[in-house]
Amino acid sequence: MYNRKNQRDLTRAEKRRLVDALLRLKRSGRYDEFVVMHQEFYVSDAEDRLRPAHMTPSFFPWHRRYLLEFERALQAVDPGVSIPYWDWTVDNTPSSSLWADDLLGGNGRPGDRQVMTGPFAYGQGNWRTSGGTTDDRFLARDLGRSRNPVALPTKKEVDRALSDPVYDVQPWNSVSVEGFRNRIEGWGIRDSRPVANHNRVHQWVGGPMAGAGSPDDPVFWLHHAFMDLLWTRWQKAHPGGGYLPGRKPSSPDSDRDRVFGIDDRMPPWNVAPSQLLDHTRFYRYV
Repeated sequence: MYNRKNQRDLTRAEKRRLVDALLRLKRSGRYDEFVVMHQEFYVSDAEDRLRPAHMTPSFFPWHRRYLLEFERALQAVDPGVSIPYWDWTVDNTPSSSLWADDLLGGNGRPGDRQVMTGPFAYGQGNWRTSGGTTDDRFLARDLGRSRNPVALPTKKEVDRALSDPVYDVQPWNSVSVEGFRNRIEGWGIRDSRPVANHNRVHQWVGGPMAGAGSPDDPVFWLHHAFMDLLWTRWQKAHPGGGYLPGRKPSSPDSDRDRVFGIDDRMPPWNVAPSQLLDHTRFYRYV
């Protein structure tokens, strides 16, 4: 059992160890394998193949296992490291602590949006992106999206999602009109903006975070640790609720072979959502 902390509560030593572990994982080539994995399993509604990671009920358990695997890779480098979380309802400006030079570095420069500060700046020689979003190999950010401004989600928006007592509803995808999963994942829903919560954070950061290669920016892990924490908060608020669907949609539903019921095993780990409902044997949030 280990702790995941709010990034604003990290000590200088904890930040240094996290950054060092990320850079060592990058040098080994292992980091880029996680980027490729996310690209592979970012499957949209329109694609006729398994959809475990996004626009689907398994959004939360799939990413929980994904973060666990990444955290284990970090801990193989430094056993004392864990993934911190970024509460973007509080730390919601480009001057927030996570964008300082001792953690993630800051915004991209005007023009090409290349990040010039911090340990992941291309000029430091330590960080080349996978090229999954653009042909550029440098890390880019456009915090707040300068040409078409977007604001980070608010606590009120998150609370609205947390208050929904149902985990997910048919058709179990990006157009589900209710349910905690889609309200937090942030596709179009009746009482929200066209893009909300999780998705809007990706847009706000920009650069690789705006596409399937989003783990190219290390902030991805802090963002998804907060997603994981919000799932935990929803479970505590709705003890009578639970993961849905309980089983695959019945034929001839077009999602039958793409959506994962609670005991259906998700690739690439062959693990079911039912095995990932409780994180407390691995870590706790402090």
